[in-house]
Amino acid sequence: MFKIVHKDRFTNARVGALETAHGVVETPVFMPVGTQATVKALSSEDVKYCGASVILGNTYHLYLRPGMEIIKNAGGLHKFMSWDKTILTDSGGFQVFSLATLMKVKEEGVEFNSHVDGSRHFLTPERVVQLQHELGSDIMMPLDECLHYPSTKDKAEQSLVLTNRWAKRSKEEFAKMVLDSAPLVSRSNDIDIEGRHVRPLLFGIVQGSTYPNLRKRAAEELVDMNFDGYSIGGLSVGEPTELMYEMMENAVRYLPLDKPRYTMGVGMPHDFFKAIEMGIDMFDCVVPTRNARNGAAYTNEGRLIIRNGEYSKDLRPLSESCSCIACKNYSRSYIRHLFNTEEILGLRLTSLHNVYFYVNLLDRIRKAIREDRFLELKKEFEDKTF
Repeated sequence: MFKIVHKDRFTNARVGALETAHGVVETPVFMPVGTQATVKALSSEDVKYCGASVILGNTYHLYLRPGMEIIKNAGGLHKFMSWDKTILTDSGGFQVFSLATLMKVKEEGVEFNSHVDGSRHFLTPERVVQLQHELGSDIMMPLDECLHYPSTKDKAEQSLVLTNRWAKRSKEEFAKMVLDSAPLVSRSNDIDIEGRHVRPLLFGIVQGSTYPNLRKRAAEELVDMNFDGYSIGGLSVGEPTELMYEMMENAVRYLPLDKPRYTMGVGMPHDFFKAIEMGIDMFDCVVPTRNARNGAAYTNEGRLIIRNGEYSKDLRPLSESCSCIACKNYSRSYIRHLFNTEEILGLRLTSLHNVYFYVNLLDRIRKAIREDRFLELKKEFEDKTF
């Protein structure tokens, strides 16, 4: 279901095609984060206009609100949020460990209190796979334990062992539900593309904190389980950037070339170039929308803070090299006015612009790889401040 279309002559960067039940995703790809069935401040039509082929949803949040019955009543997550392209769902493991209260980690799973209303819940690796299949996810993630930085090596090793045991159980449940067509869950969310049956995908998650030998161990054990793709988790959680790159590289070198590689939660423009040069294919991050709501716009020239007084009479667009509708129709002066008067339109225009920039930056990177000029494009961005 994953094919490498072109590999850069000078680096490990590659262009790939990942076939899912809701379309073929060209990689490298940026996936806007739609945690609660929405990319904040944007409609699904807005996100599609920006060129996105994948949206990321979060199982933890959707399980708590609006709840599985409401989403199933709508016909699944795609119909609920009016998105007919690919959806990747995170297991919600990170949110359980960062948002939930009175959490207890057991061999069987995780017991926790909801951060919404305090209600008590228990999620097992099997249940998390079931929930994602009920949502109609195209790409699923297994339940994992994501540690904060810093973490001791002993704790990181214990967490890795538990995460990989959970991964094995997740794979077994996935096989029963999807591969073996058990009657427990309908296969109605499987779609036929060009006459071929396309099933949902399950990725493994490489943990190991900031310890190279643990990253190696985690990757090798997951590869033996033969997942459809592999995610590198536990990064961008407070560690120094260079250490993040070191762990990323240490993990990816042990992952198979013929499977997609996904770095979770890493998403500054410079990070894309560094990771893609290593051979990583997929990215998600809240940066473009979260920072947009605080007045930060990302452009080919770097980042600008639109709230700043220097833009009060600036009639130029956010970026003169951008063709999004925000840049085609509105000035920096106007958008700054919207922020200063707390008008919602300011958040929407800046969010749309940033998602458009991120998605199209990955388009430019794919084009550069195909033309064997990836390093040339990377150099263009080296001195930009983001």
